[in-house]
Amino acid sequence: MIKALEDDLSQTFDIHFNNHALLDEAFTQASYVNEHPHQELKFYERIEFLGDAVLQLIVSEYLFKRYPEMPQGKLTRLRAAMVCEASFSDFAKECHFDQYIRLGKGEEKSGARQRSSLLCDIFESFIGALYLDQGRAAVERFVRIVIFPKLDEGKFDHIIDHKSELQELLQKNGDVEIDYELVSEEGPENDLIFTVSVTADHKKLTTGTGHSKKVAEQNAANQALQLLRRPK
Repeated sequence: MIKALEDDLSQTFDIHFNNHALLDEAFTQASYVNEHPHQELKFYERIEFLGDAVLQLIVSEYLFKRYPEMPQGKLTRLRAAMVCEASFSDFAKECHFDQYIRLGKGEEKSGARQRSSLLCDIFESFIGALYLDQGRAAVERFVRIVIFPKLDEGKFDHIIDHKSELQELLQKNGDVEIDYELVSEEGPENDLIFTVSVTADHKKLTTGTGHSKKVAEQNAANQALQLLRRPK
């Protein structure tokens, strides 16, 4: 099972572990260890502890740099949405990590392999193992593939609403007509890139792109916010 995981990591993410025992430990639950007492196995909880801290730091730094005008409270809420059980469980499934967890027979029968809390733990323990094996740079490359694009895809739009922020900024001294207009759609049908412009009282501010019109509008609003807040 772990050999199959190594092949998957190699083909999908170009990740090649040096210390294979770390990967074994990161994907082994305590129930499996208890059923194999003579194999001197370790389970994932200590590495998970480390992975959680590494993810908190890397995501915090990324958000801090990406949103230089975002207040602390909103940064905290956004990080909480990204670094949580539901998100990590989704990421683990997308990476096929659920297929490679070593479970005891009882836990397997109870459906633990699809349990959100366990998938979250495994995702964090994988990060911890990768950090121990190859350092921070390797973790950053991985999360830039798996986690950060979700911002552009609109997964956390309920936390970041640049359109509302732009409306509040533009209308703080009275009504302003704000419009979003589709400029273009480019690319293959299954990977379209939308470009949207935003205007205020018929004056064009900026454009934004994204894989949906909704995301493109949010990105256009974000670009407008950065433009309007730039020191003159």
